[in-house]
Parts: sequence; C-alpha cells; structure tokens
Amino acid sequence: MLLLVIIAPLQAQELTVPYEQFTLPNGLTVILHQDKTVPMVSVNVWYHVGSGSEKPGRTGFAHLFEHILFEGSEHVPEGKFDEWLEAAGANNNGSTTEDRTNYYEDLPGNALDLALFLESDRMGFLLKHLSEATVNGQRDVVKNERRQSYENRPYGKAWLELPALLYPKDHPYSWTVIGSMEDLSAASYQDVVDFFTLYYAPGNASLSIAGDIDLKEARQKVEKWFSDVPAGKKVPKVNPPAAELTEEKRVVLEDKVQLPRLMMVWLTPANFTPGNAETDLLADLLAGGKNSRLYQKLVYELQIAQSVSAYQDSKKFASEFIITATARPGITLSQLEEVIQEELNKLKAEHPQERELQRIKNQYESGFYRQMERAGGFSGKANQLNQYLYYTGNPDYFNEDLQRYKAIGTSDISATALQYLKDDARVVMSIVPEGKTDLAAKKN
Repeated sequence: MLLLVIIAPLQAQELTVPYEQFTLPNGLTVILHQDKTVPMVSVNVWYHVGSGSEKPGRTGFAHLFEHILFEGSEHVPEGKFDEWLEAAGANNNGSTTEDRTNYYEDLPGNALDLALFLESDRMGFLLKHLSEATVNGQRDVVKNERRQSYENRPYGKAWLELPALLYPKDHPYSWTVIGSMEDLSAASYQDVVDFFTLYYAPGNASLSIAGDIDLKEARQKVEKWFSDVPAGKKVPKVNPPAAELTEEKRVVLEDKVQLPRLMMVWLTPANFTPGNAETDLLADLLAGGKNSRLYQKLVYELQIAQSVSAYQDSKKFASEFIITATARPGITLSQLEEVIQEELNKLKAEHPQERELQRIKNQYESGFYRQMERAGGFSGKANQLNQYLYYTGNPDYFNEDLQRYKAIGTSDISATALQYLKDDARVVMSIVPEGKTDLAAKKN
C-alpha cells in the first residue's frame, strides 16, 4: 500500500515581546519585559526631548544635558554616577538625536535598585545639585566636542552645513544636534534651568526595563524610586512646517582634506511612515556592502572611488537619504556623480532582480533578530520597546516592523527611487581640498 504524506508548509512564526506597561501618577510611562536568558537587566530611559525641541538662538541644550546628567544630582556626588555603576559591573551611556535623549544601564539583575536610584535622582533632583560652574564646565566640554567631531575633523564641516540646506529656517531639524558655538556661549544659567524643568520631567519620559526581572518586584522597585519625582508641566507639542526640497542645491565646501568627497542628500518619509522601509532597503541595494551596485561599479569595476556608502537617517518629522562617495586620487566629483546618476536612472527604469532584493531583505532580517537577542545597549530590546512606544504608541511593534520590510517587492524599490530620489529636489555637496574647487561636481 502506498502511503501519501503531505507536509504542510511551515507558517512564519509571529514575533511577540510580552511586556507590562503602566503609568505612575506623576506621568512616567513604564515598560517591563522579562527575559531570563542571562542574569542581566537593562534600564533604559527616553526623554522625549532632542534638538528638535529647541528654538533658534537657543540650540544645543538637549545635547548639553546629555553631558550634565552624568555630573551628579542631589544624592549622587559628582563623579559617583559612573564609579558606582562600574563597581557593580555595569555598562552605561547616553545619546541625543533631533527627537529624543536616551540613557541606559546594563548591569547584573541584583543591581537593579542602583540603576533605578541613579535615574530617579537625576530626573527629580538634579537642579538641587546643579551649579553655574557645572554648566560652564560641560558647556566647554561640548564646545570641544564640536571642534573635534566637526570643525577640525576631515569632512566634518559638511554636517554643520547640511541641516540648513535641507530644511526651512523655522524647522526644528534646520540646526545641528550639537548646537552652534554662539548659542552655547549665549545660554544663561537660567536658560539651562528652565529647559531642564520643562523637558526632563516624568510626563515627558518613558522607562523601559528588560532582562532577568520578576515583573511584580520590578514594578514595586520603580514605584519606590520614582513616585516622589515631581510631575512637572505639560510639554507643548512641536508642530513643524512641512519639509520639502523644491530644487537642486549645489554647494562646494573647501576643507583640509586630501581627497574630494561627494554627498547627495534627499528628504524622504519620516520614521515608520509609508515609504520609510522602502528607502531603507533602497540604501542597502545601492551601497550596503561589497555586493551592492555602487560599490561594485565605483570601487571594484571602475576603481574611481575609495569608498561609497548610502543610508537613511530616519526621524519623527522627516528622514534624510544620503549617498557619500570619496574619490580616488586624480578623479573629479563630476566623474563620481555621473556614474551614481547612471545607477539611479537604471534603478528607476528597471526593477531590481528578485534575488538581489531577497539578499538585502535577508541581511536586514538577520540583523533584526540579532538586535532582539540582546536586552541592553543602544539597540537591544529595552531600547526598542522605548523606540516603538515613542514612534508608534505600541511597545511591542517588533512583528509589524519586520513585516514592513518583508512585504516589499521589486517594483516598490523602483517606485520609491522614482518618487523620492528626484534630480530636481536634492542637495549635492562637494567637499574638496582647499584651493581645488575644480574637483567639485558640476551640473550637466
């Protein structure tokens, strides 16, 4: 007798990250996720304030506070924040973007109280410790960081010039996250105090804890440490004008560099909005690794570029799609632009091969899962829960996020390139060695 066995295809398993969410009476939103894989826990705080919350003439405050919050609070003497965490075997850091400021502590599960104490003390009791001397000291630190990271770094000036080229003057993304030297110098002690009082309150923050925790016990600890933090005032919403490029802008910057560099930048859909995932994959297809189109053409085949990259910087109100190529000696940026333009035109006219797109999607998916393996750091689950809450309102947006990318087809890539990477709506910036403006990209 012949036995016919029919094997049903495996169904894709839906991703879920179980969590508990609650809000304290003072407005602090809390997300708890249990992961007992390793006996570690990550405490992750998002303040919903970034450089986009600032005003013209008063820029750089959010990044300044990223530094100040490590300098002690009422019950934490200066220098003890890092010292106590290091003694407990913890790692910690902070970062600032246009949209938010975040901090994390990755530490053994039995040291959870320490991280909660430190975060609650600087959230609720920083001003009682803050002095003009502390503000002035960190102001100087930020100024020096601006010099090292932008003004004196090769090609760094481009990032100082780019925001104002992409956005109108009254748009909150039209200045740099680090702020201007003039604004940092002009800020008074009271300006700084007022900024902290408004934006660094529980109602403008979310706390995510992921790792080896007991949910009931973790909630009790959060309530113990954060319930006495004053609620603060309601933060006004940011309603920026529409960001849209209506022309091509060509800019030439002379810098202390040896090789010319070309930057081509477009405005693209905001984070988690339609078209955002497509432009992410489009960047990978163009210059995501050695098998990408631009790398193969510019670096490997024609050997006219030292390097090439493409990526999208996704933000709340708009995103930026950036292609960067550094020329080899003897090559002009017009030569690089011509080849890049040819590849863009080809992609707009012809869909990529299914195999090419699938390779990129596979790479993205594997990276997505690698992030989910970790609870802590800037990209682990604790941070992802906060990120999803901020941008989508749903902390467990993991499955929906991944499906955005898996659903993209070859025609979507070409349509996205055609819609957003327009020749008459972009910034083309040439960074050339001093006195070598002849190497800049010329408009055809």
